[in-house]
Amino acid sequence: MDPLHRYSRQVLFKPIGHDGQEKLISSRAAIVGLGALGAVIANHLVRSGVGFVRLIDRDFVELTNLQRQTLYDEEDARLNLPKAMAAAQKLKEINSTVEIEPVIADLNIDNAEELLSDIDIIVDGTDNFMTRYLINDVAVKYDIPWIYGGAVSSRGMFAVIKPGITPCYRCLFPTVPLGRGETCDTVGVLSPITDIIGSFEAIEAIKLLVGADPNPSLTQLDIWDNSFMDMNISEGRNPKCPTCANHEFEFLDRSSNEQATYTTLCGRETVQINYRKKAKVDLKSLAGQLQKSGKVAANDFLLRFSPEDDQQITIVVFTDSRVLVHGTNDISKAKTVYSKYIGS
Repeated sequence: MDPLHRYSRQVLFKPIGHDGQEKLISSRAAIVGLGALGAVIANHLVRSGVGFVRLIDRDFVELTNLQRQTLYDEEDARLNLPKAMAAAQKLKEINSTVEIEPVIADLNIDNAEELLSDIDIIVDGTDNFMTRYLINDVAVKYDIPWIYGGAVSSRGMFAVIKPGITPCYRCLFPTVPLGRGETCDTVGVLSPITDIIGSFEAIEAIKLLVGADPNPSLTQLDIWDNSFMDMNISEGRNPKCPTCANHEFEFLDRSSNEQATYTTLCGRETVQINYRKKAKVDLKSLAGQLQKSGKVAANDFLLRFSPEDDQQITIVVFTDSRVLVHGTNDISKAKTVYSKYIGS
């Protein structure tokens, strides 16, 4: 049987055709983050026949994921399977001809180049800013296109980043927010928005891999308010951008002020997160953001937060942006908890 037979309906689509399908089969993709966005992206890329897909995620499946993370089921949650492994198992049953490589890891300064530099396309399924700046550094350094996407509440956005051609992520977002943004665990998220944004990211990846022109815009939409906005960014490169103009890869540089240090405090079952670039935290605003998700107590110097769904964990945020995550010595878990509730 013709190996392209399973893709016959896709091959009939003229902008892809036989040649485009052959390009997909010979392509290599990495998906960073296998939550709601990453599950949608991985599903589409594997079904579309991208020949090699690397799945990178540090987390495990929980019952609260199932409302929107479409590759997982109750048995995955019961077994606390790592998302990368659970996703790989499902996807191998969907398309056994695709090589799927699950990587149970936190993408960080130690492994980002190793995991992303041998790839043709990187697709963002993450939920935090710092990882996206790290992806951007690797993408620009190795001239690899990538697709940015994010979704929270009923809103989402995505953009295609082609090093040397489009603005890079740092051109679009020059300053690291250092958290305090909305997250799915503080304001919720609707599953249709993650399906929509993940699908947009997947089709933009497919366009790039077959050599078609991608969307030139930063696209934003709100499915509750039925609003849609396209902002053309094709001419938006910053000639002074540290990353794509000056090739200063600060998120790959251990001495950079953009780095955060993660330290396990001896004997205290606590991880300290300390940003080199200090930023004053508005504790009152942060308290308002977190009140729906657990117990909050704050004074002029620090905020103490205990999530409702993890009574072993307490997060303490200081006004200078230093954070203590009590209840774990696992740096990866501390990062996950921090990104869920604080936002970076």
